[in-house]
Amino acid sequence: MLVLGIDPGTAICGYGFVEAAQGSRLIAHEYGAITTSPKARMEDRLMKLYDELDEIIKKYKPEAMGVEQLFFNRNVTTAIPVGQARGIVLLAAAKNGLTLVERTPLQVKQAVTGYGKATKEQVIYMVTKLLGLKKPPHPDDTADALAIAICTLHTMNSIQWRNKI
Repeated sequence: MLVLGIDPGTAICGYGFVEAAQGSRLIAHEYGAITTSPKARMEDRLMKLYDELDEIIKKYKPEAMGVEQLFFNRNVTTAIPVGQARGIVLLAAAKNGLTLVERTPLQVKQAVTGYGKATKEQVIYMVTKLLGLKKPPHPDDTADALAIAICTLHTMNSIQWRNKI
């Protein structure tokens, strides 16, 4: 099963395709970040995000998409653009008929590191090890997207397992 993990943002939107292979082996197929210029109009940034996301979905044809639930602690001003980017991500999933799995940052960290309050460095380290990458993914948003994809695979596998009972 191939899934797409997304770490939404209007400046940097991380993405990562991860496949569950034989046994518990995980394979990263493609990962990176969609970036937009802070000088561009917001509507143009959102359109670029949608167009590029739609293009990679059509190219790799994942079965599901995982996205982090909107979470903000103190900075409400960053929550608004992230919410707008997240809306574009949900639209791209719906337009392409993808199963959508939403998880909290705590659930993603728990799935990848075994500890829901893991640091960003611990998440990057575990993503690198779990996927057998030669070097840590960059930028951090890409590592987060791969972590979301891994969590999504765990979720999808447990849903399928429950449906067999």
